[in-house]
Amino acid sequence: MVAQKNHKNQLIHEQLLTLAPQLLELLKGVQQVELENFAMDIGNLELFIPMGRTTDALDTVSNPNKPVKPTQLIPDHFVPHITEYPGKIREVTLGATKSNGGTRGSTITIGGSTAPAFTDFSHPLVHPPAIALDVFDMPVNLPKVLKEHVQEVMGDPAEWARMNVKKFGADIVTIHLMSTDPLIHNTSPAQAAKTVEEILQAVDVPLIIGGCGDPKKDADVFTKVAEMADGERLLLNSVTLDMVEAKTLERVATAARDHGHLVLAFTGLELNNAKELNRRLYEYIPPERIVMDLTTVALGYGLEYSFSIHERARHAALMGDTELAHPVISASTNAWAAREAWMQMAPEYGPRELRGPIWETINAITLLLAGIDIYMMMHPAAVLTLRDIINRLGTTGHVSSDRIDDWVSVRV
Repeated sequence: MVAQKNHKNQLIHEQLLTLAPQLLELLKGVQQVELENFAMDIGNLELFIPMGRTTDALDTVSNPNKPVKPTQLIPDHFVPHITEYPGKIREVTLGATKSNGGTRGSTITIGGSTAPAFTDFSHPLVHPPAIALDVFDMPVNLPKVLKEHVQEVMGDPAEWARMNVKKFGADIVTIHLMSTDPLIHNTSPAQAAKTVEEILQAVDVPLIIGGCGDPKKDADVFTKVAEMADGERLLLNSVTLDMVEAKTLERVATAARDHGHLVLAFTGLELNNAKELNRRLYEYIPPERIVMDLTTVALGYGLEYSFSIHERARHAALMGDTELAHPVISASTNAWAAREAWMQMAPEYGPRELRGPIWETINAITLLLAGIDIYMMMHPAAVLTLRDIINRLGTTGHVSSDRIDDWVSVRV
């Protein structure tokens, strides 16, 4: 049976050989042939894919046994993409030295950015972010992790401010005049001004003056403080659209202008409101005296949305929107409003002594990448960490070329 099959295949093979010359004659000039019901038996099939340069590939085709080894790395070049923006963030100076009509030992200038923060080393930060530490004019309920650092001075705002500067390295001190709240102690504007005066004498850094949030009482307090601290370039924190409805915005802005101070324009995560408030302020005070607070939300409670608002504002300003081209402040202390920052929780969450400072640090670092110019902070460890990160991100260096080819195993 096998012999008959082999004989048959032999006959077919001989017939094909006989027909081959005729087939070749018929296929002259034909570029493509389509075969139907075609089968081919192949024993060992070896595929060889040439590597390297074209000349090496040709050598391999002529001599498939010749191995192809690269002799050098393929050269390449990196050309950084540099974007120039038409806009610029206004520069604002807090504090005034004696030569400028104040009593501060130094001033802090913020703003001036011409590109998004830390995205292009050809556009380094004009002024690094400044850090302000909080002081309250009355004892307040603070998480234990915060209270243990300031408990001895909580009853003395001036000593508290001095500790923030001398021990914790604050660039600026923020005094929150909480006792002026009509629903708390309703402290008079004159008493509030006296507290600010004591702090001015205790430290020589610029000050941020925080109100209680009542648009009418804050207007009275800010007006009195502005008059008392004439020429000191305080930052009045804050003016809001509620003051427009209360018809007190003009009084605060005018007092700030006439006595050489700055205003902090506060709005809640809404850029249209921020633009509207700034437009109203332009009627009374130069734009170079306005700082914005777009609201900082704690990690786990909307931090990502807060970041997007700050990022949108900065990009809009750099693209030419002058109504948003102001330095921005972040109250990173809002991180302590998150219960995860201070509550006793299950062991897997870690000790709150670490969790709280980490929560504040993450809030600060996140918005650092959106271009924050001033931070209001409280925990010393968070302050030290943020300052170290700012220094690292703002420092350019050079990497030795002999480490590049071993980047996988290199230790950083």
